[in-house]
Amino acid sequence: MRIFRHDKVAAGDRGAVVALGNFDGVHLGHQRVIGEAGALARRLGAPHAVLTFEPHPRSVFRPQDPPFRLTPFRVKSRRIEALGVDLLFTLHFDRDFARRSAEDFIDSVLVRGLGARHVVAGYDFVFGHERRGTSALLAERGAVLGFGVDVVGRVDAADGAVYSSTRIREHLLGGRPREAAALLGRFWEIDGRVERGDQRGRTIGFPTANIFLQDYLRPAPGVYAVRAGLVAGGKTRWLDAVANFGNRPTFGGSDLRLEVHLFDFAGDLYGRHLRVALIDHLRPETKFSGIEALKAQIAEDAARTRALLSAVPAFQE
Repeated sequence: MRIFRHDKVAAGDRGAVVALGNFDGVHLGHQRVIGEAGALARRLGAPHAVLTFEPHPRSVFRPQDPPFRLTPFRVKSRRIEALGVDLLFTLHFDRDFARRSAEDFIDSVLVRGLGARHVVAGYDFVFGHERRGTSALLAERGAVLGFGVDVVGRVDAADGAVYSSTRIREHLLGGRPREAAALLGRFWEIDGRVERGDQRGRTIGFPTANIFLQDYLRPAPGVYAVRAGLVAGGKTRWLDAVANFGNRPTFGGSDLRLEVHLFDFAGDLYGRHLRVALIDHLRPETKFSGIEALKAQIAEDAARTRALLSAVPAFQE
């Protein structure tokens, strides 16, 4: 997949079938939109493209909000590439861009910039100044300017749950990673470089890899059963692990971080890239009376995690 950070492309990349959206999370509803664009691209013999926006518009209009991203750009692009997309157009979103009319976005970006042959969007996708652009406007302008438009209707899970980034965030904030996974189509991950922490874990027999969340949504604090993926050479080796997300109240910590204890692993992880998939929330973060009480609880958490993860199929990626 080739990534473009502009809306001007060479002749060979024009004429794509373009899926439009923010696609934070790349959940099952998003995958339906992107997948329909891909199916049509194959039928037409056209490139399969996605057009999205960075930073997320919410961070531009509501910069005071806590971090909320399910998939920062690098992770989002990896998920989109896994869906067989050929071209990813990522347009810089700021207040100047937001002031562009919906008609101007269609004319200058989709038509003159990309030469889109067909556009696919979700039923609730809106764009342009004051969010006045709708699927109806896309269809109307497409008929005049010569590109096709497909609108994907609302996609619900078998139990009636809506595939929604907002709903996924609510599940993660509520300590319900399995419910979030049902809407994502996979377990939600946090990834990043392993940083040096306080190095207390190794002194009590449970060394941890520390990851700072940066732009990621902060899930419910507490202890999680996780799978930890060691990334090397474009491949990921998954290991069972237990993790704590919080500020370490037993030691008077103040900053939020994810501390991951990998089972049956020995080695230096500093500077390594680690993917951490949240499987189950075991308990809230707790302040213990002392080190021995903490060690006993971690041992219990580890044993419970091993039992839980024994029933989770091995990850294939």
